[in-house]
Amino acid sequence: MALHQDQAGGGADAAFGRIERENQLILRAAGEGIYGVNAEGKTTFVNPAAERMLGWKAEDIVGHDMHTLVHHTHPDGTHYHDHECPIYAAFRDGAVHQVDHEKFFRKDGSSFWVDYTSTPIRDNGVLIGAVIVFRDVTQRHEADEKLRAAHDEVNRLRKRLELENAYLQEEIRIDGNHHGIIGRSAAIQQTLRQVELVAPTDATVLITGESGTGKELVARAIHEASRRGNRPLIRANCATIAADLFESEFFGHAKGAFPGALRDRIGRFELADGGTLFLDEVGEIPLELQGKLLRVLQEGQFERVGEVRTRDVDVRVIAATNRDLKSLVRRGRFREDLYFRLNVFPVDLVPLRERPDDIPPLAMHLLRQACKKLKTGELRLTEGDARRLSHYVWPGNVRELQNVIERAAILARQGRVRIDLPDLASGAYAGKRTTPAAGKQSILTDDDRRERDRVNIMAALEATGGKIFGQGGAAELLDVKPTTLASRIKTLGIRFDRDSRRDASAP
Repeated sequence: MALHQDQAGGGADAAFGRIERENQLILRAAGEGIYGVNAEGKTTFVNPAAERMLGWKAEDIVGHDMHTLVHHTHPDGTHYHDHECPIYAAFRDGAVHQVDHEKFFRKDGSSFWVDYTSTPIRDNGVLIGAVIVFRDVTQRHEADEKLRAAHDEVNRLRKRLELENAYLQEEIRIDGNHHGIIGRSAAIQQTLRQVELVAPTDATVLITGESGTGKELVARAIHEASRRGNRPLIRANCATIAADLFESEFFGHAKGAFPGALRDRIGRFELADGGTLFLDEVGEIPLELQGKLLRVLQEGQFERVGEVRTRDVDVRVIAATNRDLKSLVRRGRFREDLYFRLNVFPVDLVPLRERPDDIPPLAMHLLRQACKKLKTGELRLTEGDARRLSHYVWPGNVRELQNVIERAAILARQGRVRIDLPDLASGAYAGKRTTPAAGKQSILTDDDRRERDRVNIMAALEATGGKIFGQGGAAELLDVKPTTLASRIKTLGIRFDRDSRRDASAP
């Protein structure tokens, strides 16, 4: 039996010798590492590429156990038992074993990633060993690892964004109830119900309310909750458009339509096609243009200035004003048919002074926004701050509150905000504030409304020292045209003498 094994071993060595001699040129030229093992796992030959990759000379490893030298450890560092070795399995079960992404070890103890194939060798039908062909795939493995890491990072960021989005949605739910509209008063809840009711329709909406009450915010909430929410919301501030440019702004113009028309221009209605057009301060639209506006609202058609081609658009219109359109209609300054066309679904916004419960949460929301904008770190309002803000008359409504809060954030010291308000809370207006009953809004008579407006204007004049025009004037604070404010002062019989007040206040 021993003689038979020796003869078999000698036959294996002779067979591998023949392989090496007959294929020496191929073995030397091959870029892959190639070596042979006999049925005992001993190395029989090694080609030059294998020597280079393994760091061993052929004479150092021929006749030695190949698995122990180069294949003794799994990629995770655990021991690779020789009875599990796919290289040796080839001459035990007679099958070809192809393995991807394992490690071979060099003479210096370092490792590299390989793919290899172990093919059994037979001599007269007897398994006498195997030939192993391997290649260094370290670069490919590193590239795969980088790609895998990139995918993992993308997944991590995606999950993070999902969590942040969920957090932000929760913040919106907590802070704003809905659509970014902040407040818990009955008036705000009524506005939210109106938004939910009208948003799914294409009905024209007319939003009324004093300057600074958030008319554009409500318009945006209606748009975003509508089927047009993925289309643009185009805004046109009618109070800032020159009278002779209204038609061009709304409907566009053709090149050469008038001096200065150097190219074709798309108007606001075309820009809003498929979406929503927000007409802010709609009461400022010139009477001569109102008929064309009525046509596009009714028929969805218009012509650019200087063109005869009729264009079709699909636009939902949301209008807003701080003016009394009914009064303008009575005075012949606003078309009645256009008023009725705009006033399909009216939304009246209650001024901030009539919903004091909304002031603290709104102030906190604005303070968080100011901190992010100014990068001041977290700031908080005290209960005293909240009470003081709640007792102020807010002639400029939410816009004035936003300015006060941002100024307070700028003036903050050691985490404490500094609320800078004119001393108006103890004046006549504070006594006039009405507190709505639960679930109801106060009903004002016409005399009450005039007195409210009179005291509101007086408060603005007090805050500005009687200045009406220009930067920092009462007109800017109330967000109305100076000429409009002057007219209201005259109509309401308001007298404000800065010199006499200064003299009266002197010791």
